[in-house]
Amino acid sequence: MKACCGFGHRSVFENITESLDKAVIEAVQEGCEVFYTGAMGDFDRLYSCAVRKAKVSYPHIKLVCVKPYFTNDINKGKIYYEMLYDDIIIPSEILGIHYKAAIKARNRWIVDNSDLVISYVIRNYGGAADALKYAERKL
Repeated sequence: MKACCGFGHRSVFENITESLDKAVIEAVQEGCEVFYTGAMGDFDRLYSCAVRKAKVSYPHIKLVCVKPYFTNDINKGKIYYEMLYDDIIIPSEILGIHYKAAIKARNRWIVDNSDLVISYVIRNYGGAADALKYAERKL
């Protein structure tokens, strides 16, 4: 089963909705059935919306939220999370990593478990840029 992930900046200041919708459909047509998101900012929200739109035509695809560590919002917002995502995971490989390093470790896990990356990176620094650089070396 092929997987796709999305990486982009926390803040998005332009309309990328149409491009994301198209990229997600192309990923599905290339065989991606699992779509990983970190669910941490504007890009992740837009990417997740694009996957949910695609689910209307391709109900077999799954949107998976990959958390870097356990937070109480998963319990408090359980119904909210279950409504938005098909699954919520914290990879066992990153359990116990210091929280300041956990997001980077989570992003690497997502790349390592994906076949395709959809990205919106306009700066060469920050978490999204680091994840994309790692993906370019790995994929």
